[in-house]
Amino acid sequence: MTGAGEPRLFGRGSWPEARRISEVLRRETVGGMLLLAAAGAALVWANSPWAPAYRALSELTVGPEGLHLRLSLAAWAADGLLAIFFFVVGVELKREFVAGDLRDPARAALPIAAAIGGMVVPAAIFLGVNLVAGHPENLGGWAVPIATDIAFALAVLAVVSTHLPTALRTFLLTLAVVDDLLAITVIAAFYTDHLALGPLALALVPGGLFAVAVQRGVTRWWVLLPLAVATWALVHASGIHATVAGVVLGFTVPVLGRRALAERFEHLLRPVSAGVAVPVFAFFAAGVTVGGVAGLADGLRHPVTVGVVAGLVVGKPLGVFITTFLLAKFSRASLDDDLAWRDVLGVAMLAGVGFTVSLLIGELAFGYGTVTGADAKIGVLVGSLVAGVLAAVLLVSRNAAYRRIHERETADADDDGVPDVYEP
Repeated sequence: MTGAGEPRLFGRGSWPEARRISEVLRRETVGGMLLLAAAGAALVWANSPWAPAYRALSELTVGPEGLHLRLSLAAWAADGLLAIFFFVVGVELKREFVAGDLRDPARAALPIAAAIGGMVVPAAIFLGVNLVAGHPENLGGWAVPIATDIAFALAVLAVVSTHLPTALRTFLLTLAVVDDLLAITVIAAFYTDHLALGPLALALVPGGLFAVAVQRGVTRWWVLLPLAVATWALVHASGIHATVAGVVLGFTVPVLGRRALAERFEHLLRPVSAGVAVPVFAFFAAGVTVGGVAGLADGLRHPVTVGVVAGLVVGKPLGVFITTFLLAKFSRASLDDDLAWRDVLGVAMLAGVGFTVSLLIGELAFGYGTVTGADAKIGVLVGSLVAGVLAAVLLVSRNAAYRRIHERETADADDDGVPDVYEP
C-alpha cells in the first residue's frame, strides 16, 4: 500500500470522463473489426488468381484533371477519406486537452511523454537496422513504426475479452491520439516533396471561414462541407499531405461553451470515419502480394521489413514502457493499487499495433506499388499481428483481475448514477 499523499499513475479520473472514454472505445472496437475485415479481404484478393483485378481497381483514376485531383482510388482513400479520420482525431485531441481529465498538465504528462518515447525508440531501431544492413536508401521510412492504431488495438481487446481498467483504457486512447498528432506533424514536416505557397495561402481563406462558422455555432452542412472540401483541395495542391487539413479543421471546432460542437461532430463523423473511411483505406493499402509462404519468408528478411517489425514489436513497447517507468521513478509516483507493471507492459505492447497511419507513412516514404513499399506493408501487418498476440497473452493472464476491477468500477452506484469508487 502507498501513502495517501503520494502521486499515483493511472488513477481512475472522473466519472464523466470514464463514461465518455468507455463509449468512444465501444465505437472504436466496432471500427476495428471492420478494419480487420477490410484488411483481410484485401490480402486474400491480392494473393488470389484475381490479383490483377485488385491492382486495376486500386489504380483506377477518377476526378477532375484541371484541379490536379485526378487520382487513383487508392490515393483518394489515403488523401481524401483519411482526412475525415484525422478531422475526428483533431476534435478528439482538442477535447481531451480542453475539457477532458487531461487538461490537467500533471495527468497529461504521462501519455504525452509515453507517446514521444514510443516514437523515438522504434524510429531509432528502424534506422539502426537499415544502417547496419548497409541500406541507407531506406532511411526515409524511419517513421513507419511510430504510430498506434487505436481501432486495431481495441479489436485485439475485443477478441480476448479483456476488461481493461478505465485508467489504462484512457491511457491507451490518449496515447494513440497523441501518437496521431505526432505522426501527422511528421508527415507534414518530413514527407512533403514540394511546397507551393500560393495554394497554401489560399487555403487560409476557406479554412478561416470554416473556423469562424463553427465558432459561431453554424452546423449547416451546405455551409461547412464546401469550406472543408475547398480547404482540403488547396492543402492537397500545396504539396502538404491533405490529411493535415483534417487535423487543422478539427482543432477549430469549439469544445466548451454554449456553441460547443465537438460532441455533435464526433457523434456524426466517428461512424463515418471508423465504419467507412478507415476500412476503405485499409482495403486499398493492405493488399500486398506476398507470393505465398516462400515469398513471405523472403520479404521478412529485407531490412525495411525487419526494421518495421522490430520497431513495432520491440521499439514501440520499450519506448512506452521505459518512459512510463522513468516518469514514475523521477516523480516518485506509484501505480494504482489495483495495477501491476505487467499491466503497463501489456498496454505498451498494444501500442505496437500500428496500422492505418503506419501504412500511410509507408506509402509516402517509398511510394505506392514499389518493392520497398510492399516490404513496409508486410512489416506493418506482421509487426502489428505479433504485437497484438503478445499483448493479448500478457493481458489475458490478468483477465480475472481486470473483471473484478471492472465490476467494482461500475457497481454500487447511488441515486446520482455515479459509482461509489468515483466519488470523493
